[in-house]
Amino acid sequence: MDSNIPDSLIGWADDVDYAVTICDIDCRIIYMNRRSRETFAKHGDIIGKNLLECHNANSREKIKEMLSLGTSNAYTISKGGVKKLIFQSPWRRNGVIAGLVETSMIIPENMPHYDRG
Repeated sequence: MDSNIPDSLIGWADDVDYAVTICDIDCRIIYMNRRSRETFAKHGDIIGKNLLECHNANSREKIKEMLSLGTSNAYTISKGGVKKLIFQSPWRRNGVIAGLVETSMIIPENMPHYDRG
């Protein structure tokens, strides 16, 4: 555990209402918050598993691209009558890409959009 993280922030992700899933540079899942574990419960404990194994060819290519180029990816999905925003982005250690973080949150079907220019 990074000793520079205040005790009050350790475990913060378990108390948010969206899924947080983190993989390392080798695509091994290294962290899942409470919501992520609930979302993927039917697959059992997948921490330590390679996330490439549960994605199609297009998704695997996108994952590899994000890891090699440092790009992010965002999209929405509808599943089971629920709309979600998925945001995937590299995380870095000492400026070097160390893996990916995915957040998945339920959003309203007709979410407002504001231009704040």
